[in-house]
Amino acid sequence: MILYEYPFNERIRTYLRLEHLFLRLGELVARETPLDHHYALTTIFEIMDVATRADLKSDVLKDLEKQKQVLNSYRGNPAISEDVLDQVVGRLEHCFSALSGLPGKAGQSLTENDWLMSVRSRAVIPGGTCEFDLPAYFAWQHKSVDTRHADLQAWTSTLKPLAESIRMLLKMLRDSGSPQKVVAAGGQFQQPLPQGRTFQLLRLRIDPALNLIPEISGNRLLVSVRLMRLAPDTRLHPCGDDAAFELTLCS
Repeated sequence: MILYEYPFNERIRTYLRLEHLFLRLGELVARETPLDHHYALTTIFEIMDVATRADLKSDVLKDLEKQKQVLNSYRGNPAISEDVLDQVVGRLEHCFSALSGLPGKAGQSLTENDWLMSVRSRAVIPGGTCEFDLPAYFAWQHKSVDTRHADLQAWTSTLKPLAESIRMLLKMLRDSGSPQKVVAAGGQFQQPLPQGRTFQLLRLRIDPALNLIPEISGNRLLVSVRLMRLAPDTRLHPCGDDAAFELTLCS
């Protein structure tokens, strides 16, 4: 099954982008070739571009505190395991203290590294990190795998509190939804959203064998999905057939 996710607000959109970048970064750092480590660095720069947004850190801290308050309200409920509740609340508190302990914006300490910033300024230029432009960076790429790994681990360590917080918040958000099987009649699906309830994320799973691509749109009142098919001319065309998929609304 292919999973598509659609955020209903800009804050969740930012969280999903950061999660995507952190997953990519984790894969690239673990590899050994200089080329992989080059793209690990450019991914760090992308994360910095997103993470240095003025209100991101405060948004994440507010969401962590909100989730902790919601969970604490379940204490004393006989249907809730106190041990599991303590574990989840403990992880939220750990994320909160680690992130709030970072000085300034997330990733700000990396901006004080002149060598990194010289690479960052050239990385946005096509071919701008050639050896004649950045000989020091070219020399770094020829260092041992262990040395490059150690440097990358040191640089990414300042971003880990944000990565862990985003991962925790998105997991809790995803777990809040209940999947339902639906059918798009003639390739079209619409579902009114209940009044008085705010959803933040839509998750859609569809069988790749159907060869269909969902175009999702939504607001606080309505969710709409149009199923498209990639034709041999490389253009998307509406699907006129009935097709089933799994839909989850998370709040």
